[in-house]
Amino acid sequence: MEKMKSAWPYVMMVVAQTAQIGLIIVSKEAMSNGMSKYVFVCYSNALAALILLPISFLVHRSSWSQITLKLFSGFFLLGLLGCTAQVTGYVGIDYTSASFASAMLNLIPGFTFVLAVIFRMEKVDCRTSSTIAKSIGTIVSIAGAFILTLYKGPQILMTSSSPISHYKYLRQQPPNWILGGLFLAVDCFVASLFTIVQAFMLKDFRGELIIVCFYCFFAAILSAVVSLISGADLSGWKLQSSMRLIAVLYSGVFGSALQVSLTTWCVHKKGPLFVAMFHPLGIVIAAAFNIIVSEDAFYLGSLVGSIIIVVGFYSVIWGKAKEGKIVEGQLGGGTVSKDERSLLLQNQDP
Repeated sequence: MEKMKSAWPYVMMVVAQTAQIGLIIVSKEAMSNGMSKYVFVCYSNALAALILLPISFLVHRSSWSQITLKLFSGFFLLGLLGCTAQVTGYVGIDYTSASFASAMLNLIPGFTFVLAVIFRMEKVDCRTSSTIAKSIGTIVSIAGAFILTLYKGPQILMTSSSPISHYKYLRQQPPNWILGGLFLAVDCFVASLFTIVQAFMLKDFRGELIIVCFYCFFAAILSAVVSLISGADLSGWKLQSSMRLIAVLYSGVFGSALQVSLTTWCVHKKGPLFVAMFHPLGIVIAAAFNIIVSEDAFYLGSLVGSIIIVVGFYSVIWGKAKEGKIVEGQLGGGTVSKDERSLLLQNQDP
């Protein structure tokens, strides 16, 4: 039973990454049919907030009375960071290509690791094997994501039909890739900062669904403001377009409500670096989806990149698990002072 409970964060993050891949697919299809990216962010977050409001009342009924002005300001900060990440991410994809954007987004584990060290959420001691394993694993996973995304290599698995190569299409780089790369770099940094702020808030407030509900609420309001500034017509959004309706429903239910709620819960249980390390694994899921559903060919780059990502991911998880065992042994053995115990506990995941 204990092993099953410890496996839940891994299961939840796989589900969250799968939901995110689906969101990328439906949102790209909707926007290719003329839907404004700013309007899409606004409506999907608004729908998620409406879904989570009654659920958060039922699950965290006692936590609502604990909301203070400081905590409410934190909700607004999360909404601002989330809206910024979503808007800059979509703009970056418009200026570059899907493959370039995917590669850039896998800088999130690196940014998160650095920020977690700066804010003392991750313990760094270059003399310990756990720190070395986490550092090397983060770098290896990012490198594997770049290889999987940008390197094609020879085809090693034939598929029944692939009239237009998905990878060939993704690698066509539009001319504004420098500007797009800057937008995507901002997206990566802000997304990492978003996870760090979540971790700080979850130290004192355990209502995960309330946090996500307010985040979606403020993100919807801020994206509506961005839509009006950019000239997008919120009132002119055509509900009769089935693809747009499906995209908003999917994004609201699975993209914002489910995916963000699961990642927030995992930040609380395992820390920000654990959550960030699943971004490279999301590319592996996307590659598998392309092969199984889209009948894309399977190339050597996909195989090599996937293996490298898994190796790096396992290295980080091994390092964090070893840190946990060391702390449990020190606390349980009764060989440390009260001040040392407090310091050890502070170095654990939030």
